[in-house]
Amino acid sequence: MAVILNIDTSTTVCSAALSAEGMILTHREDFEGRNHAALLSGMIKACLDRLAELELKLDAVAVSMGPGSYTGLRIGLSEAKGLAYGLSIPMIGVDTLQLMAVEVMFHHDTAEDAILVPMIDARRMEVYTAAYDFALTELMKPQPLILDADSYADLLATGRPVYFFGDGSMKARDVITAPNAHFIADIYPIASSMVALSERSYARREFIDTAYSTPQYLKDFQATKPNPLKGLK
Repeated sequence: MAVILNIDTSTTVCSAALSAEGMILTHREDFEGRNHAALLSGMIKACLDRLAELELKLDAVAVSMGPGSYTGLRIGLSEAKGLAYGLSIPMIGVDTLQLMAVEVMFHHDTAEDAILVPMIDARRMEVYTAAYDFALTELMKPQPLILDADSYADLLATGRPVYFFGDGSMKARDVITAPNAHFIADIYPIASSMVALSERSYARREFIDTAYSTPQYLKDFQATKPNPLKGLK
């Protein structure tokens, strides 16, 4: 029986979930904002306390690898690496965009031939995005994308229903107006939805390097420069 601790800190939501054979044993989430550094350790402790209560042994730790928040991804990966090293267990990396697609597959009614398009908010009209079918086959590779009226034109031209979701999809409502474009609200990557992906990776022995793994940022970090005139007006 594979017992896995799942961690996601890729967006504004911070979450952890303990699973065994695809079943959630306990989970913790916070939707209030970017408090990951303060909250994640307590969430992990709650999961490990439940593990001890059930007298189980942790087999692996799974962590969302991005794309997403630079700071959030580093926090989650650091915690996962610490656990993997300390407990001598393997680490599983989960693609955040695939995770969001799985969330829609399991919890929303969509057409069988649907195209699933997760969108994570980036700067201005930019999103991190990809497109998948129900087998998680990539129909559009993960990438940063600046939204305009021609975005996803090839996918929409198929005539298949295309579902857009994630916190970046709100930007798309005004520019994507095709009749087969559908929008699903309130979809976030969350640890309790990681289980199918982390279980699959564990069964296939698809582990990532504990020492050298880095988040999938998709683009270089751009620091915000302080405005020296701010506060002088």
